[in-house]
Amino acid sequence: MAAVPPDRLAALNAGTAEARTLAECLAVDQAALARVVTGDETVVRTAADAKALGISRQMAAVGAVLAASVPADALERLAAHPSDTVRGWAAFAVGQAGEVPLERRLAAQRRFAADPHFGVREWAWLAVRPFVLQDIGAAIAALVPWTADPDANIRRFAVEATRPRGVWCGHCAALKRDPSPGLVLLAPLRADPARYVQDSVANWLNDAAKTAPDWVRAVCAGWDGAGNPATARIIQRAMRSLSKG
Repeated sequence: MAAVPPDRLAALNAGTAEARTLAECLAVDQAALARVVTGDETVVRTAADAKALGISRQMAAVGAVLAASVPADALERLAAHPSDTVRGWAAFAVGQAGEVPLERRLAAQRRFAADPHFGVREWAWLAVRPFVLQDIGAAIAALVPWTADPDANIRRFAVEATRPRGVWCGHCAALKRDPSPGLVLLAPLRADPARYVQDSVANWLNDAAKTAPDWVRAVCAGWDGAGNPATARIIQRAMRSLSKG
């Protein structure tokens, strides 16, 4: 992975710039950024201690301590911060907030799910993934309306948050055994015009194909790939693992 130029790294660590690439996201010194942004040594220490755990656990750890120690008005400022990493912390802080009904927890992530930055959008669903896994049926039901949202980022969140396997997150054992409950999210998006959404739907099905290949074949056979280029693209990508068999 290419090294980040010193001037870019300094801006990222000062919270005055957004990461442009995954390499820049990974290069951020979250402890240094936390010192600049919060001035709270507990947050700084948490970021430093979690660094060896990897970026997603570090983000979650900082989010957790912010959720426990930062008042709502300060958290709101973090949610609107110029740094994508800081907005990601806010996504985790909001996503991990105490005893909150799942539907409300998901609704609170909408602003982060719609964020212009690719990284914040990933943190948005990762922040609530543990709660989604606790009640996948309720999560799917709550997210069905999101599939009709005008914003492609919101539609994509509904799919990505419920993937059977996902990336950098826990797997959903129930959907690995029986992915059919997820069809209510996938079917409305089978001809989505946005490639961002198409890729997510295809990846969801590709996840399912690892443990339920016949179900995925049946779903793809039932969708008219010949009638819509978007559907054809989803089907091709969804069945990429099966095609290798």
